[in-house]
Amino acid sequence: MLVLLPPSEGKAAGGSGAPLKPETLSLPGLAPARAAVLEELVELCAADETKAREILGLSEGLRGEVAKNVELRTAGARPAGEIYTGVLYDALGLADLPAAARALAQDALLVFSGLWGAVRITDAIPSYRCSMGVKLPGLGALGAYWRGPMEEVMPEAAGDGLVLDLRSAAYGTAWKPKGEVAGRTASVRVLHSQMVDGVEKRSVVSHFNKATKGRLVRDLLLAGAAPASPAELVTALRDLGYTVEAEAPAKAGKAWSLDVVVTQIHH
Repeated sequence: MLVLLPPSEGKAAGGSGAPLKPETLSLPGLAPARAAVLEELVELCAADETKAREILGLSEGLRGEVAKNVELRTAGARPAGEIYTGVLYDALGLADLPAAARALAQDALLVFSGLWGAVRITDAIPSYRCSMGVKLPGLGALGAYWRGPMEEVMPEAAGDGLVLDLRSAAYGTAWKPKGEVAGRTASVRVLHSQMVDGVEKRSVVSHFNKATKGRLVRDLLLAGAAPASPAELVTALRDLGYTVEAEAPAKAGKAWSLDVVVTQIHH
């Protein structure tokens, strides 16, 4: 099982670890593309803070993020699983997973990133700010920029099992499973169900979406679940108590779409 995650906007400080060693990152086929994004991002942030903030979509209050990007090559790095914070990662709770579930997480989780393309949770990276929605002056829109490199490495990374796609739309643009891989890919949408005047209303709510996705992955890891197909994933999630609505795609080579329906968040 390969689980595709979005990163978090906010990130923990890099700490005092050794700086980035690009050659140690997973998916080494992405190395040239990573080097190009890193170089342009550092140069942009070093040259003009105001322009950098505008391009990165940062408010005046986040100017420190620009300074952080200038130091990316020398800043302390730590495992990506500790760098990414926020609602999804809080619910996932990597730090307190028991050993077996943690080992499974190290094999299964892949975090997509505007700067790195994708990293595993054990990859040591510095804290940074660069979302997939950014359009760099030289390389262009990062979602489109990463498509070619991702096309090269992701089919192999996906192996021959289930691909559980929990990425947000912006990160989904960087790689879209095709053909045989798509047929064993399931994307999940979280719907919040509420009764309004006796009628059920469903909506997509960002907080519920992220928290539920984090909790769902945690529950799969704790259960040692190893669904090999979207159909097995539906069974596994229902066995864990989730309300899942799923339809097999009409055509072969198309990804499954699952709706997980929640009425409340269990913290």
